[in-house]
Amino acid sequence: MLTSDAITGYASNPFATFPSGRRSIDEITEGGLLDTPAVRDWFGRIEAIRDANAYTFGLPLGARAAAASRFAGQHLTVFSTYGYLGLNGHPRITGAAADAIARWGTSTGGARLLTGTIELHLDTERELAGYLGTEAAALFANGYDANVAAITGVVGRHDIAILDEKAHRSIIDGCRLAGARTMKFRHNDMNHLETLLAKHAGSDSRVLIAVDGVYSMDGDIAPLEDLVRLKHRYGAFLLLDESHAIGVVGKEGRGTASRAGVMADEVDIMTGSLGKAFPSGGGFVAGSRGLTMFLQHGTSPYMFSSALTPANTAAIRETIRVVVEEPEHRDRMDANTARLMSLVESVGLDGGVTETPIVPVILGSSERAFGWARRLLDFGVYASAVPFPAVPEGQARLRLCATAGHSAEDFTRLETALTTIRAEES
Repeated sequence: MLTSDAITGYASNPFATFPSGRRSIDEITEGGLLDTPAVRDWFGRIEAIRDANAYTFGLPLGARAAAASRFAGQHLTVFSTYGYLGLNGHPRITGAAADAIARWGTSTGGARLLTGTIELHLDTERELAGYLGTEAAALFANGYDANVAAITGVVGRHDIAILDEKAHRSIIDGCRLAGARTMKFRHNDMNHLETLLAKHAGSDSRVLIAVDGVYSMDGDIAPLEDLVRLKHRYGAFLLLDESHAIGVVGKEGRGTASRAGVMADEVDIMTGSLGKAFPSGGGFVAGSRGLTMFLQHGTSPYMFSSALTPANTAAIRETIRVVVEEPEHRDRMDANTARLMSLVESVGLDGGVTETPIVPVILGSSERAFGWARRLLDFGVYASAVPFPAVPEGQARLRLCATAGHSAEDFTRLETALTTIRAEES
């Protein structure tokens, strides 16, 4: 277990960049750029968490980000990592990254449209498209950029964007930047979506439906067959964010379309991050060859960002091969997912409606979620507290994630911790 001093020391001074240690809100904000009511309120909330010794965000890990890591020189079991397949540090992937550095260095020295493209980028994009079942794919600096590029590239101020109410923030920001008229439908509610589509059928505006394949807060999955049916019925277009689906759901982890038995070309735009189940960085847009070519030549995130590093690019390509050739990683992830769901239920906690390795423990108030996350650290377990407004009021939670890397001992430690904390509240 972690020593209490290590946790308390970090929780009482999370602003590690302040050279003089802890500062008051007045010292941080008064008379400067940050001196606004909204910012002062934000710092006030952070200070309240800090004063309660419940600040657990951004613990600086001292070892690989995986199920087993370290903090303050001590062992830490991480139950909120997005490394679902436990591939961070896989010898084939790290070897491919090292080989890429030896050949191409640590940077490409430019944006992709200028001098930043290397052969490895093109090879990886071809393999990624083949894996997803699309004609083509384009790599971006991150998943956020991929969504912003895709949306601003094809949607404008005369168009309409209809988003699932739980769609990722990058989708929302992309629609705002595009100037599209934006509205939301109730989460996974196809009747509500159809009502909105019918309202705008026959108008001069193009309509984009945007959803996540797997939702990162609840772990549930978009009803893709119904979404495709509705987009055809009303002449709309569909964007599917696969950040938490790629590598995780579908045959060989090929994503939501594979899981639903939907042909990938039925999805107009497929996007995602490659820093979750894939132990790399960057993001992608996949779809028709014409779409990717246009986005590569006509969107700011692609044109004005440095190209993805050789090491990250090589890691992506090798991960595709590992996921296909070594199914045991997904098998362990699936087994551990079932074990985590069962554990949460056996402790008498609310695990929501998850269908994936993301297993929330819904606790209600933000204060309760902060307290549980902090108490878990006493058992050497690191889990993310997710408060309002990241989730609706009254739905604050711990966001637990099962991975292929978790051991029987890890689950025993988590069960002991959750059982003890729950009993302490009785």
